[in-house]
Amino acid sequence: MCGIVGVVGNSKATEILLTGLEKLEYRGYDSAGIFVTNEAKEAHLTKSKGRIADLRAKISSKVEGTTGIGHTRWATHGVPSETNAHPHTAGEGRFVLVHNGVIENFEEIKAEYLTGVALVGETDTEIAVQLINHLATTKKLKAKAAFKEALNIIKGSYAFALVDQEEPDVVYVAKNKSPLLIGLGEGFNVICSDAMAMISETKQFVEIVDGEIVIVKADGITIENAQGETIEREAYEAQIDVADMEKGTYEHYMLKEVDEQPAVMRRLVKEYTNEQGELVVDSTITERLNMSDRVYIVACGTSWHAGWVGKQLIEQLAGVPVEVHVASEFAYNMPLISEKPFFIFISQSGETADSRQVLVKVNELGYDSMTMTNVAGSTLSREAIHTMLLHAGPEIAVASTKAYTAQIATLAILAKAAGMASAKVEAEQFDLVHELGLVAAGMERLVGEKDMISSLVKEKLSETRNAFYIGRGLDYFVSMEAALKLKEISYIQAEGFAAGELKHGTIALIEEGTPVIGVITEEETGAHTRGNLKEVESRGASTLVVSMEGLEREGDGIVLPKVHSLLTPLVSVVPIQLIAYYASLQRGLDVDKPRNLAKSVTVE
Repeated sequence: MCGIVGVVGNSKATEILLTGLEKLEYRGYDSAGIFVTNEAKEAHLTKSKGRIADLRAKISSKVEGTTGIGHTRWATHGVPSETNAHPHTAGEGRFVLVHNGVIENFEEIKAEYLTGVALVGETDTEIAVQLINHLATTKKLKAKAAFKEALNIIKGSYAFALVDQEEPDVVYVAKNKSPLLIGLGEGFNVICSDAMAMISETKQFVEIVDGEIVIVKADGITIENAQGETIEREAYEAQIDVADMEKGTYEHYMLKEVDEQPAVMRRLVKEYTNEQGELVVDSTITERLNMSDRVYIVACGTSWHAGWVGKQLIEQLAGVPVEVHVASEFAYNMPLISEKPFFIFISQSGETADSRQVLVKVNELGYDSMTMTNVAGSTLSREAIHTMLLHAGPEIAVASTKAYTAQIATLAILAKAAGMASAKVEAEQFDLVHELGLVAAGMERLVGEKDMISSLVKEKLSETRNAFYIGRGLDYFVSMEAALKLKEISYIQAEGFAAGELKHGTIALIEEGTPVIGVITEEETGAHTRGNLKEVESRGASTLVVSMEGLEREGDGIVLPKVHSLLTPLVSVVPIQLIAYYASLQRGLDVDKPRNLAKSVTVE
């Protein structure tokens, strides 16, 4: 959500900023802007509502510089507009600021410090840059001192990059609860919200800790803590393949990422097995999980849905009770916690603000924690005690696909490894490594059925305003994810229900032609779900059945390859992802960048 880029000491600053912003488009935004300057203080500020392409179109060849900052904005305070787009300025253009996050006390700052100041837009960021200017002017402070004093006043989440036109060879940055990195180039340095934005310039990055301020110059960086003490920190190498970030021959990232899922399954097997093909998970993690009396899975959106599947896996394979919680609710309505809890935070980006809010409290309480994420070195990974990586590669499309299946597969690996190390349960006698191989093969078959799925979507969903997914057990959890996928990129009002619950009220919404998609992979409950489908058919619903081999019946629309009963969500979700993709495509919508949504939700 929002993105920051910056550069100091490179004559190609304009192109570096624009390319970096393009790499951050996946995060979600509604406007963008850049500011560049040079040692002669020849400055250019350009902003635009809409896409980066619109911003590029406004920038002439004369917009050059060696220092600059850029931003993609996802509206929180103030409507999407060129005026509200970042960067924001104050002091007749002296100070230029970009900001990710939410300033909670901006109204109080405005009332106490900025009486009589004429504001241009409606953003909390403009309040921040005006505050910096106010402090610099009234107290005759230099930029760094004014910035530090402003940080002591500001409350909330932020990642800031500040340029003072009187010092055109430096950018000041700071963060709190919002991601920001420094990239180390040869003769220049860069700033970014995500290493992907600057991976073409460098693979060496330095993390910033909350409360620190960093002075970024062309020949080096200086990190200071809140007390003004200099902090030494080693850089790390970002493990990102630039090729993974490109669409190649695909029209959309989402379709590419759906097709990559078989490879992700095989990569996970490789990462979590030894030369003998045996599962290898950090024994500290499995010991901590097995020592706990309850596991708490905390996540949001798609990761939350994966957590529900993880509950089944951990309870059945490791014998430890599991609760699954929405992070945004848990943070402020924490339930009674057991005596020996183990917390698992699931997040594709590792930067999810709601989950981090919970992790901060968990750390304060001294509980054991683990982050399951796709991004090594992310905030949740750094701040949790343990980490398991998803190894899914960069996921660019807003609608998560391969990260979801990687989360479930990694949860299965954790649960199986914990069960094998535990005396609580007799580990189920199945070879997970072999079964994940079957899953990968099944996924490959399903991604080859695109034409058939596209035809089904055209028949069932082309004109509908709403739709329902139903299932029982693991199929219910997949139904929740299916509904989310459909609604977020096709804008069809979709809901996922436990099949037996549909008749307890919601069946009143069934009308002639209402699409109801049933997922059936469990022998024990399959007949019941088919009965529920008959109930809605009798009210006029247009039904579609997604069933497992061995449970299929004549007329079922999609038949899944048979896999182990605990791993069915890994294959049943694939055609469901493609249903959402084609529903969006056939409506002429932006598949990869649905309206109002952000890939990385870094504000609460």
